[in-house]
Amino acid sequence: MADTQTLDLAAVTAYLKENLKGFEGPIEAEKFDIGQSNPTFLLKTPSKKYVLRRKPPGVLLKSAHAVDREFRVQSALADTKVPVAKMHLLCEDDSVIGSAFYIMDHVDGRNFRQPTMEGEGLSNAERGAVIDDMNRVLAELHMVDIDAVGLSDYGPPGNYFERQVGRWSKQYRASETTKIPAMDKLMEELQRQMPEDDGQRTLVHGDYRIDNMMFEKNGTNCLAVLDWELSTIGHPYADLASVIMQWQMPAGSEGRGLAGVDRKALGLPSDEEFIASYCGRRGLPEIENFGFYLSFCFFRMAGIIQGVLKRALDGNASNPERAMKVGEHVPAFAEKGLEALQN
Repeated sequence: MADTQTLDLAAVTAYLKENLKGFEGPIEAEKFDIGQSNPTFLLKTPSKKYVLRRKPPGVLLKSAHAVDREFRVQSALADTKVPVAKMHLLCEDDSVIGSAFYIMDHVDGRNFRQPTMEGEGLSNAERGAVIDDMNRVLAELHMVDIDAVGLSDYGPPGNYFERQVGRWSKQYRASETTKIPAMDKLMEELQRQMPEDDGQRTLVHGDYRIDNMMFEKNGTNCLAVLDWELSTIGHPYADLASVIMQWQMPAGSEGRGLAGVDRKALGLPSDEEFIASYCGRRGLPEIENFGFYLSFCFFRMAGIIQGVLKRALDGNASNPERAMKVGEHVPAFAEKGLEALQN
């Protein structure tokens, strides 16, 4: 079984001494328990904290776990209105610790695992302000001048949704472990109902949700957007629909959604209010055919968690026990995708 739980601290220390300005050991490492894709570690030194994010060892799906792309996009966003952690260095030499990795600053903030933010000591006004800043950052992300920050070649031209449906269909087939009729039907319907390309071409995060963000410890402003593995140049509505998709999941530690939650009682916006705020910030009219974009997000998430399940079965998941549990939900995501298309 590939080791995703530990780091060769001697190798990391030697590499950082040679390549990271101002670095002084010794290092203590602690693996974060969140995230299924790229194993991530907190590195503690006597004077500073860093984060190391690496590709998992072992045989991987083509184009997956692209830590080099994560490093590039966050470096490019350093001087924009999109908050990101400071990037330090990228190591693509597998011989150092067994796979590529990058080093970034540790962001000293708080992370909300669930959009309800219950039990976090926030008032209704503060909860609403957190979600509003999440909305602001999303709009800012989609208004980044990709030419000015050097990311115009970060994704291919053409119809983003057509490209992504094709890509994730292939990824899904490559990691398929059992036949799921709803997933087969969903892939067929997405191809059939593909909208015309409206010309919007922006940077997209690919997995934009509250648990991939860091906020002020005693405030409501976002300090950093994390986990850029799925980022590319594409269509902004994919990110917007991704937020709404997450909120349609069951509330609690498993679904981490808002289904069945009295949002008004918690100071949280409705789906429609969130979308309207986003459109207002970007100066956009009402979004037509939103059901397609929502369905696409359910489809892609089904493909992602199918890959998580396959890695667990192959023995190189970052968190094997959770990976097996997450993988059970592929049929439900496929059904939700079909439902979104119908509605």
